[in-house]
Amino acid sequence: MTTNGSKTPAERRPVELYTGSERPFDAEDLVRASGREPTPQSLEWAQRLIEEKGRAAIERYLP
Repeated sequence: MTTNGSKTPAERRPVELYTGSERPFDAEDLVRASGREPTPQSLEWAQRLIEEKGRAAIERYLP
């Protein structure tokens, strides 16, 4: 075990870490990130939120 508590040394880990808004996402991604089931109503909610807040919509649920 390494000093950071992991079995994998830090040198072997990915160099880049991604947050939710760094990559493309759609309404279903937002629904699932919020812990909801993808129903027609929840997909409509997510699409409205994406249109209103843009990338900030998913950052609320992902780091």
